[in-house]
Amino acid sequence: TADEALSYLRHIGGMADGEIDLAEAALALGLIFLPGVHVGRYRQHLRKISEQAREEYAARLLAGAADDLALRVEILRKVLHEEQGYAGDRKNYDDIQNVNFIRVIERRKGLPISLGILYLVMARGMGWECEGLSFPGHFLVRLERGGDRVILDPFDEGRVMDAANLRDLLKSVVGKKAELSHDYYNAVSSREVLVRLENNLKKRLIDGEDYAAAIRAADAIGAFSPDEYRIYLDKGVLHAKLGQGAEAVAALEAYIARTPYAREKQQAHMLLQQIKSSLD
Repeated sequence: TADEALSYLRHIGGMADGEIDLAEAALALGLIFLPGVHVGRYRQHLRKISEQAREEYAARLLAGAADDLALRVEILRKVLHEEQGYAGDRKNYDDIQNVNFIRVIERRKGLPISLGILYLVMARGMGWECEGLSFPGHFLVRLERGGDRVILDPFDEGRVMDAANLRDLLKSVVGKKAELSHDYYNAVSSREVLVRLENNLKKRLIDGEDYAAAIRAADAIGAFSPDEYRIYLDKGVLHAKLGQGAEAVAALEAYIARTPYAREKQQAHMLLQQIKSSLD
């Protein structure tokens, strides 16, 4: 149920990052918005594709293939894209189903972040070093072996991204004047990956003016990432849009108490006063 999913996400909130099961967490986030779904078949699917990857890997090594990065990339691409048919949803990029992990598995379509989670789950399940990157606007993963590393685009069927590709991608998602920064290659934690997934959902819900559902998405983030204090600002604004003044005030007061930045406090105070005066 949705309540059980939220309870599980709260449990994750108390875990060390390395203990988080990314697949289970992503399924739980999906379940909050699809409460009648049984996740067993989706777990089974993830087990199946991991088994396919292991079998393919073993067969290739047995046939004399070098155990290098190129082989590992090939296996991920073959299983996820060729055999299972996963692809970036270019036609309906903003479809809300693209950020619900359950729907992504059903439809074999998703956004860079949701397909990226599949890459992380599969590669780590193989015991390979793989991490998400803090690249803005388009989630990428990095696969490493020894001193070698390669950046892949999960949305573009695992295309290997060189510096020119990355620069072009950045300009297309951020703007023509954008330039690459070392920060964009920083690895992100499992918790940050999940926040990014759910922020994508929250944005689409807000764009569609489904403010009540956007509050549920914010609550989900707060459950598994209790330090993510900015959700209280989101909740304050969303409750205000729904005419829920008391809830808006409580959320903004929680935000003001948590933000370490004086300017953020000041701006939130101004918003808080506006809401309070509208309640009088």
